[in-house]
Amino acid sequence: MTQTLTVLAAAGLLAACGSESGSGDGGSDKAGPGNSGSGKGGSDSSLTGVRWNVDSLTVDGKKKAAPDGAYVKFGGKGTAAGNFGCNGYGAKASVKGDTVHFEPGPHTEIACDALDFEKSLARAMDGKLKAQVDDENLTLTTAGGDRIALSAEAGAPLKGTEWTVTSVGTGDTTTSLPKGLDDKIKLTFTKDGAVRGNLGCNDVTANAAAADGKITLGAPRATRKMCPGDVMPTERALLKLFGGKASYKLDHRTLTLTAPDGKTTAKAQAPAA
Repeated sequence: MTQTLTVLAAAGLLAACGSESGSGDGGSDKAGPGNSGSGKGGSDSSLTGVRWNVDSLTVDGKKKAAPDGAYVKFGGKGTAAGNFGCNGYGAKASVKGDTVHFEPGPHTEIACDALDFEKSLARAMDGKLKAQVDDENLTLTTAGGDRIALSAEAGAPLKGTEWTVTSVGTGDTTTSLPKGLDDKIKLTFTKDGAVRGNLGCNDVTANAAAADGKITLGAPRATRKMCPGDVMPTERALLKLFGGKASYKLDHRTLTLTAPDGKTTAKAQAPAA
Protein backbone atom coordinates (compact mmCIF):
# COMPACT_ATOMS: atom_id res chain seq x y z
CA MET A 1 0.00 0.00 0.00
CA THR A 2 2.85 2.40 0.88
CA GLN A 3 4.47 1.85 -2.51
CA THR A 4 1.16 2.41 -4.29
CA LEU A 5 0.58 5.70 -2.46
CA THR A 6 4.12 6.80 -3.27
CA VAL A 7 3.59 6.08 -6.95
CA LEU A 8 0.25 7.91 -7.01
CA ALA A 9 1.68 10.91 -5.20
CA ALA A 10 4.59 11.03 -7.62
CA ALA A 11 2.27 10.81 -10.60
CA GLY A 12 0.28 13.77 -9.30
CA LEU A 13 3.36 15.88 -8.67
CA LEU A 14 4.97 14.98 -11.98
CA ALA A 15 1.78 15.91 -13.80
CA ALA A 16 1.89 19.32 -12.14
CA CYS A 17 5.48 20.01 -13.14
CA GLY A 18 6.58 20.85 -16.66
CA SER A 19 3.36 19.97 -18.44
CA GLU A 20 2.03 22.67 -20.76
CA SER A 21 -1.01 23.08 -22.92
CA GLY A 22 -0.22 23.33 -26.60
CA SER A 23 -0.39 26.48 -28.64
CA GLY A 24 -1.57 27.11 -32.14
CA ASP A 25 1.80 28.01 -33.61
CA GLY A 26 3.09 24.48 -33.23
CA GLY A 27 6.21 25.74 -31.48
CA SER A 28 8.48 23.63 -29.30
CA ASP A 29 10.14 24.03 -25.93
CA LYS A 30 13.15 26.26 -26.31
CA ALA A 31 16.57 25.25 -25.08
CA GLY A 32 17.12 28.72 -23.64
CA PRO A 33 20.52 28.35 -21.98
CA GLY A 34 22.31 28.90 -25.28
CA ASN A 35 21.80 32.61 -24.75
CA SER A 36 23.25 32.69 -21.26
CA GLY A 37 26.90 32.78 -22.26
CA SER A 38 29.73 30.34 -21.69
CA GLY A 39 30.68 29.25 -18.21
CA LYS A 40 28.06 31.29 -16.34
CA GLY A 41 26.10 30.31 -13.29
CA GLY A 42 22.51 29.18 -13.60
CA SER A 43 19.40 31.30 -13.17
CA ASP A 44 15.66 30.74 -13.22
CA SER A 45 15.46 31.99 -16.81
CA SER A 46 18.31 29.83 -18.11
CA LEU A 47 17.30 26.61 -16.34
CA THR A 48 13.49 26.67 -16.24
CA GLY A 49 11.40 25.08 -18.98
CA VAL A 50 14.33 23.14 -20.46
CA ARG A 51 14.55 19.37 -20.39
CA TRP A 52 18.05 18.64 -19.12
CA ASN A 53 19.11 15.12 -20.07
CA VAL A 54 21.54 13.53 -17.62
CA ASP A 55 24.62 12.47 -19.57
CA SER A 56 26.86 11.21 -16.79
CA LEU A 57 27.49 11.17 -13.07
CA THR A 58 30.94 11.41 -11.50
CA VAL A 59 31.20 10.17 -7.90
CA ASP A 60 34.55 9.96 -6.05
CA GLY A 61 36.30 10.59 -9.37
CA LYS A 62 34.56 7.68 -11.12
CA LYS A 63 32.44 8.66 -14.10
CA LYS A 64 29.38 6.63 -15.10
CA ALA A 65 27.24 7.13 -18.19
CA ALA A 66 23.57 7.76 -17.42
CA PRO A 67 20.88 5.39 -18.68
CA ASP A 68 18.61 6.64 -21.44
CA GLY A 69 15.69 8.63 -20.13
CA ALA A 70 17.38 10.22 -17.12
CA TYR A 71 16.55 13.93 -16.97
CA VAL A 72 15.45 16.86 -14.85
CA LYS A 73 13.13 19.73 -15.73
CA PHE A 74 12.76 22.82 -13.59
CA GLY A 75 9.11 23.77 -13.71
CA GLY A 76 9.41 27.17 -12.06
CA LYS A 77 7.63 28.19 -8.83
CA GLY A 78 10.14 26.15 -6.84
CA THR A 79 9.49 22.77 -8.43
CA ALA A 80 11.38 20.22 -10.49
CA ALA A 81 10.49 16.83 -11.93
CA GLY A 82 12.24 14.18 -13.96
CA ASN A 83 13.43 10.63 -14.16
CA PHE A 84 16.44 8.92 -12.59
CA GLY A 85 16.68 6.56 -15.59
CA CYS A 86 13.83 4.25 -14.64
CA ASN A 87 11.86 5.90 -11.84
CA GLY A 88 10.15 9.26 -12.05
CA TYR A 89 10.45 11.81 -9.26
CA GLY A 90 9.30 15.22 -8.09
CA ALA A 91 11.22 17.71 -5.97
CA LYS A 92 11.31 21.21 -4.61
CA ALA A 93 14.05 23.18 -6.37
CA SER A 94 15.10 26.79 -5.90
CA VAL A 95 17.69 28.63 -7.98
CA LYS A 96 19.62 31.52 -6.45
CA GLY A 97 22.59 32.84 -8.40
CA ASP A 98 24.77 29.84 -9.21
CA THR A 99 23.24 27.58 -6.53
CA VAL A 100 20.43 25.06 -6.99
CA HIS A 101 18.82 23.72 -3.83
CA PHE A 102 17.02 20.38 -4.24
CA GLU A 103 14.61 18.98 -1.67
CA PRO A 104 13.64 15.44 -2.75
CA GLY A 105 9.93 14.65 -3.09
CA PRO A 106 7.96 11.52 -3.97
CA HIS A 107 9.25 9.04 -6.55
CA THR A 108 8.06 5.85 -8.15
CA GLU A 109 9.50 2.52 -7.02
CA ILE A 110 9.93 0.41 -10.13
CA ALA A 111 12.52 -2.36 -10.02
CA CYS A 112 15.01 -1.99 -12.89
CA ASP A 113 18.61 -2.64 -13.91
CA ALA A 114 19.71 0.96 -13.30
CA LEU A 115 18.93 1.08 -9.57
CA ASP A 116 22.56 1.54 -8.47
CA PHE A 117 22.94 4.54 -10.77
CA GLU A 118 19.54 5.87 -9.68
CA LYS A 119 20.47 5.73 -6.00
CA SER A 120 23.74 7.55 -6.67
CA LEU A 121 21.98 10.21 -8.74
CA ALA A 122 19.27 10.66 -6.10
CA ARG A 123 21.92 11.17 -3.41
CA ALA A 124 23.72 13.73 -5.57
CA MET A 125 20.49 15.63 -6.24
CA ASP A 126 19.82 16.33 -2.57
CA GLY A 127 20.80 19.63 -1.03
CA LYS A 128 22.74 22.54 -2.49
CA LEU A 129 24.63 22.16 -5.79
CA LYS A 130 26.63 24.66 -7.82
CA ALA A 131 25.24 25.17 -11.32
CA GLN A 132 27.36 26.09 -14.32
CA VAL A 133 25.79 26.65 -17.75
CA ASP A 134 28.00 26.45 -20.84
CA ASP A 135 26.02 26.87 -24.07
CA GLU A 136 23.64 23.87 -24.09
CA ASN A 137 25.38 22.07 -21.22
CA LEU A 138 24.74 22.20 -17.48
CA THR A 139 27.03 20.93 -14.73
CA LEU A 140 25.74 20.47 -11.20
CA THR A 141 28.45 20.01 -8.56
CA THR A 142 27.85 18.82 -4.99
CA ALA A 143 29.68 20.17 -1.95
CA GLY A 144 31.78 16.98 -2.00
CA GLY A 145 32.86 17.52 -5.61
CA ASP A 146 30.63 14.95 -7.31
CA ARG A 147 29.36 16.16 -10.68
CA ILE A 148 26.22 15.66 -12.75
CA ALA A 149 26.69 16.48 -16.44
CA LEU A 150 23.52 17.38 -18.34
CA SER A 151 22.66 18.68 -21.80
CA ALA A 152 19.62 20.56 -23.05
CA GLU A 153 17.17 18.89 -25.40
CA ALA A 154 14.55 20.95 -27.21
CA GLY A 155 10.95 19.77 -27.20
CA ALA A 156 9.20 18.57 -30.34
CA PRO A 157 6.87 20.97 -32.18
CA LEU A 158 3.28 19.92 -32.72
CA LYS A 159 3.45 20.53 -36.44
CA GLY A 160 5.88 18.66 -38.65
CA THR A 161 6.58 15.93 -36.07
CA GLU A 162 5.63 12.32 -36.79
CA TRP A 163 3.84 11.37 -33.57
CA THR A 164 3.69 7.68 -32.69
CA VAL A 165 0.63 6.77 -30.60
CA THR A 166 1.67 4.68 -27.60
CA SER A 167 -1.61 4.27 -25.71
CA VAL A 168 -5.34 4.85 -26.04
CA GLY A 169 -7.79 4.97 -23.16
CA THR A 170 -10.84 6.44 -21.52
CA GLY A 171 -10.61 9.61 -19.45
CA ASP A 172 -7.49 9.60 -17.27
CA THR A 173 -6.95 5.86 -17.80
CA THR A 174 -4.77 4.87 -20.74
CA THR A 175 -4.35 1.34 -22.03
CA SER A 176 -1.37 -0.17 -23.82
CA LEU A 177 -1.90 -0.89 -27.49
CA PRO A 178 -2.80 -4.39 -28.66
CA LYS A 179 0.14 -6.58 -29.59
CA GLY A 180 1.28 -5.83 -33.10
CA LEU A 181 0.34 -2.13 -33.09
CA ASP A 182 3.50 -0.85 -31.44
CA ASP A 183 5.14 1.84 -33.63
CA LYS A 184 2.40 1.50 -36.26
CA ILE A 185 -0.06 4.27 -35.37
CA LYS A 186 1.34 7.54 -36.69
CA LEU A 187 -0.09 11.05 -36.93
CA THR A 188 1.55 14.13 -38.46
CA PHE A 189 0.06 17.62 -38.19
CA THR A 190 1.17 19.57 -41.23
CA LYS A 191 1.78 23.28 -41.62
CA ASP A 192 -0.86 23.46 -44.36
CA GLY A 193 -3.66 22.72 -41.88
CA ALA A 194 -4.09 18.97 -42.09
CA VAL A 195 -3.37 15.79 -40.19
CA ARG A 196 -2.25 12.64 -41.97
CA GLY A 197 -1.31 9.24 -40.70
CA ASN A 198 -2.23 5.65 -40.02
CA LEU A 199 -4.59 4.29 -37.38
CA GLY A 200 -2.84 0.94 -37.17
CA CYS A 201 -4.27 -0.49 -40.38
CA ASN A 202 -6.14 2.22 -42.26
CA ASP A 203 -4.70 5.52 -43.46
CA VAL A 204 -6.47 8.68 -42.33
CA THR A 205 -6.49 12.36 -43.32
CA ALA A 206 -8.46 15.35 -42.04
CA ASN A 207 -8.36 19.11 -41.78
CA ALA A 208 -6.66 20.32 -38.58
CA ALA A 209 -6.46 23.77 -36.99
CA ALA A 210 -4.70 24.26 -33.64
CA ALA A 211 -5.21 27.22 -31.29
CA ASP A 212 -5.26 27.79 -27.52
CA GLY A 213 -4.79 24.17 -26.51
CA LYS A 214 -7.48 22.90 -28.89
CA ILE A 215 -7.25 21.17 -32.26
CA THR A 216 -10.30 21.37 -34.49
CA LEU A 217 -10.19 18.12 -36.43
CA GLY A 218 -12.46 17.75 -39.43
CA ALA A 219 -14.37 14.66 -40.49
CA PRO A 220 -11.83 11.85 -41.03
CA ARG A 221 -11.23 10.46 -44.50
CA ALA A 222 -10.00 6.91 -43.98
CA THR A 223 -9.28 3.93 -46.16
CA ARG A 224 -11.43 0.83 -45.65
CA LYS A 225 -9.02 -2.06 -45.48
CA MET A 226 -9.99 -5.34 -43.86
CA CYS A 227 -8.06 -5.39 -40.60
CA PRO A 228 -7.45 -7.96 -37.82
CA GLY A 229 -10.18 -8.01 -35.20
CA ASP A 230 -8.03 -6.72 -32.32
CA VAL A 231 -7.03 -3.65 -34.37
CA MET A 232 -10.53 -2.32 -35.04
CA PRO A 233 -11.44 -1.28 -31.44
CA THR A 234 -8.31 0.89 -31.35
CA GLU A 235 -9.10 2.44 -34.73
CA ARG A 236 -12.68 3.18 -33.68
CA ALA A 237 -11.44 4.83 -30.47
CA LEU A 238 -8.98 7.02 -32.37
CA LEU A 239 -11.67 8.11 -34.83
CA LYS A 240 -13.53 9.66 -31.88
CA LEU A 241 -10.80 12.32 -31.78
CA PHE A 242 -12.09 13.66 -35.09
CA GLY A 243 -15.13 15.72 -36.00
CA GLY A 244 -14.84 18.48 -33.40
CA LYS A 245 -12.51 20.34 -31.04
CA ALA A 246 -10.08 17.93 -29.42
CA SER A 247 -7.88 19.11 -26.55
CA TYR A 248 -4.14 18.67 -26.71
CA LYS A 249 -1.28 18.97 -24.25
CA LEU A 250 2.34 19.11 -25.40
CA ASP A 251 4.91 18.14 -22.78
CA HIS A 252 8.37 18.20 -24.31
CA ARG A 253 8.23 15.15 -26.63
CA THR A 254 4.92 13.73 -25.45
CA LEU A 255 1.57 14.68 -26.95
CA THR A 256 -1.78 13.96 -25.27
CA LEU A 257 -4.98 14.22 -27.31
CA THR A 258 -8.44 14.18 -25.73
CA ALA A 259 -11.62 13.73 -27.74
CA PRO A 260 -14.25 16.52 -27.81
CA ASP A 261 -16.47 14.54 -25.40
CA GLY A 262 -13.56 14.13 -22.98
CA LYS A 263 -13.92 10.35 -22.89
CA THR A 264 -11.18 9.16 -25.26
CA THR A 265 -7.51 9.97 -24.65
CA ALA A 266 -4.49 9.07 -26.76
CA LYS A 267 -0.83 9.58 -25.90
CA ALA A 268 1.85 9.89 -28.57
CA GLN A 269 5.62 10.20 -28.57
CA ALA A 270 7.98 12.11 -30.84
CA PRO A 271 11.08 10.37 -32.25
CA ALA A 272 14.25 10.66 -30.19
CA ALA A 273 16.09 13.88 -30.88
